[in-house]
Amino acid sequence: MTHPDTSVTVRPDALPDTDDFLSIFLNDIPMIDTRAPVEFEAGAFPSSVSLPLMTNEERAQVGTCYKQQGQQAAIELGHQLVCGDVKEQRVAAWVDFARRHPQGYLYCWRGGLRSQICQQWIAEAGCDYPRIGGGYKAMRRFLIDEFERICAAQPFLLLGGRTGCNKTALIEELPQATDLEGLANHLGSSFGRRPGGQPTQLSFENALAISLLKTEQRVAPTGQPILLEDEGRMVGQCAVPPLLQQAMARSSIVVLEVPLEERIEHTQRNYILNKLDEWQQQLGEAEGFEAFVEDLTQSLYRVRKRLGGVRYREIGEMLEDALAAHRRGDPEQHHGWIERLLVDYYDPMYDYQLSSRTDSIVFRGDQAAVRSYLTSTEHHH
Repeated sequence: MTHPDTSVTVRPDALPDTDDFLSIFLNDIPMIDTRAPVEFEAGAFPSSVSLPLMTNEERAQVGTCYKQQGQQAAIELGHQLVCGDVKEQRVAAWVDFARRHPQGYLYCWRGGLRSQICQQWIAEAGCDYPRIGGGYKAMRRFLIDEFERICAAQPFLLLGGRTGCNKTALIEELPQATDLEGLANHLGSSFGRRPGGQPTQLSFENALAISLLKTEQRVAPTGQPILLEDEGRMVGQCAVPPLLQQAMARSSIVVLEVPLEERIEHTQRNYILNKLDEWQQQLGEAEGFEAFVEDLTQSLYRVRKRLGGVRYREIGEMLEDALAAHRRGDPEQHHGWIERLLVDYYDPMYDYQLSSRTDSIVFRGDQAAVRSYLTSTEHHH
């Protein structure tokens, strides 16, 4: 195996090690996460990439050695486990990342030994790459503190409306909005699962805090409140943190009103056609269609108790007929069961939840009226 190319020039402006977490997160600075894969999978940052110093097994061995024989023995074992070709491959991957992202950083759990070793090995390969002081732990602490500050100090405004109003289109379009569903990779509602799966709770919280920091910067000049979709406690498997739930419960609501026919159309496009596309892109045409059928069937099954036995069976039969027609190339039959589900299930549930918060409603209107209300700067709280 060839040695990593050592002709890398040390950057004259080599960035010093940093703890300027705000600018790292606001600018999506690329980062090497040198922790073990199991740590990265539990929680990471959106702009970080997992290039570990040690595998999960190697880390476990070193950890045991550290407990039994102390730091020096653990360091020696680490060097024995990561040497030769294994070491070369890992260093080559770091150097490659450093070349492609000269403005980036590397970090470990606490900014200690692992990132120091990585930094030293990269330097020996002829490349200076800065570290993040305090590591993942310090950055996570920073995000928690900023998140708490924003929830306490920043006004929020909620965008509500019945299922299928396409609130997401406004959330994605307006600079003062943070997209909870986008961050959770979920479409909301019991039918909202997406093929790519969801981030872990910690990764969701990290991404949410970063998104709120960026949104706060955008609204600072105008003094507008941060706009969020009126979500429940859970977005799929991701929980909205309690502090944000409390801030949302205190917030004013703008209600988007859209005729039933448009909502059925939107629901069919979003939850049926787009979703089938996503499944098929991931699994291929035939397998993707089967996964899509399973997804819809499971989603309906999840709300069976709240629908009641009779309604669940009726809507289930309509769904089966629609899927049979869809297989024959006619996706239009989905309209029937979607309408039933909206009218009999989602609308009464949403109206009931909203009825206890009518005092919080500051505006109602269609897409155009709501957009113009949200983009005008008159209504600051």
